[in-house]
Amino acid sequence: MDIVFIEDLRIDTVIGIYDWERRVRQTLSFDIEMAFDNTRPAATDDIADTLNYKEVSKRLIDYVSASSFGLVETLAERCAAIIREEFGVSWVRLKLSKPGAVRGSKAVGVRIERGQRPD
Repeated sequence: MDIVFIEDLRIDTVIGIYDWERRVRQTLSFDIEMAFDNTRPAATDDIADTLNYKEVSKRLIDYVSASSFGLVETLAERCAAIIREEFGVSWVRLKLSKPGAVRGSKAVGVRIERGQRPD
């Protein structure tokens, strides 16, 4: 199995359950791993044959920037679904971090895996 990854994709959005969180934009960080067979793009050297991480990033930036969820869990699920459904990814591991959300910690958040991890 090959992995295409996006590391520390930072996106500003409205996220949180507290009143003050609903009035400000916060920066979230995404680490994403996606299963993809890279043998064909490696052979053709053609971007049309790849899982284009720039396109995945742009789609998530557009979606997350316009969203307004209470829970990071909900946003993580929606982002994983977008990746799997719109980009044909069979397995995704997504870590969504909310930096500075808890005093004394670098970040809090969730890590989810969706789909069947290929061997």
